[in-house]
Amino acid sequence: MSSSTKSGTAVLRRAVVRNGRHLWTGTVLAGLYQICAALVPILIGVIVDRAVTTGDLAALILWISVLVAMYLVLAMSYRFGARHLQRAIAEEGHRLRVEVAGRILHPRGLRTDRQAGDLLTVSTTDADYSSYFLDHIPRVISALLAVAVSAVTLLLISAPLGLIVLIATPIVLVTLNLTAPLITRRVTEQQDQAGRATSLATDLVTGLRPLRGIGAQDAAADRYRVVSKRSLAATLRAARAQNAFQGASAMLSMLLAGGIAIVAGVFALSGRITIGEFITVIGSAQFLIEPFGTLAVVPRWVAAARAAANRVASVIVAGPILPDAAADPAGPQPGLHLAGVTNGPLKNLNLRVRPGEFVGVVTCRPADAEALMRLLAVPDAYEGDILLGGVQLATVDRGRARRLLHVEPHQTDLFTGSLLANIDVHGDGADRLGAAVSAAAADEVADLHPDGLDAPVAERGTNLSGGQRQRVALARALLAEPPLLVLHHPTTAVDAVTEHAIAGGIRSLRHAPGSGFGTVVITSSPALLSAADRVVLIDDGAVTAEGAHAELSATDDTYRRTVLR
Repeated sequence: MSSSTKSGTAVLRRAVVRNGRHLWTGTVLAGLYQICAALVPILIGVIVDRAVTTGDLAALILWISVLVAMYLVLAMSYRFGARHLQRAIAEEGHRLRVEVAGRILHPRGLRTDRQAGDLLTVSTTDADYSSYFLDHIPRVISALLAVAVSAVTLLLISAPLGLIVLIATPIVLVTLNLTAPLITRRVTEQQDQAGRATSLATDLVTGLRPLRGIGAQDAAADRYRVVSKRSLAATLRAARAQNAFQGASAMLSMLLAGGIAIVAGVFALSGRITIGEFITVIGSAQFLIEPFGTLAVVPRWVAAARAAANRVASVIVAGPILPDAAADPAGPQPGLHLAGVTNGPLKNLNLRVRPGEFVGVVTCRPADAEALMRLLAVPDAYEGDILLGGVQLATVDRGRARRLLHVEPHQTDLFTGSLLANIDVHGDGADRLGAAVSAAAADEVADLHPDGLDAPVAERGTNLSGGQRQRVALARALLAEPPLLVLHHPTTAVDAVTEHAIAGGIRSLRHAPGSGFGTVVITSSPALLSAADRVVLIDDGAVTAEGAHAELSATDDTYRRTVLR
């Protein structure tokens, strides 16, 4: 058994343990409901033999009263049992969703190969499917109780009839259970392929506008069709396996119930059982179709729940990318030092940012900038040293690291709400809001709407232009006032006049005398680079030149080709 399977089983076992009160209360009530349902044909047979056949009115009234009372117990046990079980299922689903989301959003990262869309599927669909296991347990137990009551009844009426039930039921269940591994594999494959399709769809929707800009939407659509077809094929294979199983289980259940009815008919004609007993046998045989069907589909239920639990467990047991915090950077305005860093396209990169310094970084290849941003956000799988205040960045508490070093990516997210809510996320920056909004030229965005900063923002900021989104995101980053701020191409979608205003705004807001803030801007914008204290050129993954913007523009051909195009 694989480790993921063991982990999935542990997830299901834990669900049973931590929902024990509601689960077992609901299971007892569900069992009581099925016992009452199994007794219905027995009471009807008793009424026929002791009241109808004999014409005894008092006995008829007595046994009908017993039947009514039993129906009341049946109805109440179903109502309250379902309430307890639904609460257990809902609470477990909620716990799993929160737990998976917590692992995905863990400050130290999640070491997993699953993409965002697949993780979304795990945290929603798979979490719910795993919680449904709590519904399977009472169904199985109550079905076994119903079969036991009916089997005992048939044994008392006729030993051969009871033996048919007691012998045939385990044989049917064992036969059907042989298909459980196949169903588990098919369902797991289906859910994995669905997760990949969801992940790709999420990526395509997010990047739809750029794809249209470069005319790549058809190629992206073709790629999605391939993934979607694989998901469809996996879904069809799982459905075929499950439907074949369901058809076989229904057929075997009907054959078993029909066989009991036929034998009972023969016994009634030969006088071995009474009319009332014959009615009881027929009613019990008809009733047994439901619990037989329930027991027959148990392997399919468990297979689906285990497949989902395996995927949930793969996220829950995944370790963090970064180790636990071991040290604390020195000073309230720590410097940043990359020494001999190698990762992907970066080769022996050496870069130093002193406290309070404004540094521009120019990369000849976009991949170098992406790798640098990725490492500063999540320092993982690299060689060399990335030091924040003289301490390895990977060992700094993530909450403190993000307060000291804020990395603002080029593709940033806005959220449904207002401009103000997107900029002042914590609602505590009123005294600094105006300066940050002005420095980012986001006041021009607010001025375009009569509601100003209360202007609405649609999901992902789709009602704003690219330049407006950049300015709002920059204002948010500036308002946070991190001691060290790293920006990646923050002005690519704004005009030259606004770009100059933003460069001056960043300089005046973060680098006034005595401010102590450090800023790194990865850009090819001359306006931003001319505002920097120092500019570093990265070519082929390493620093090849550094100096003032004017100096490099005059002396370095590579820098001039990259910046002054």
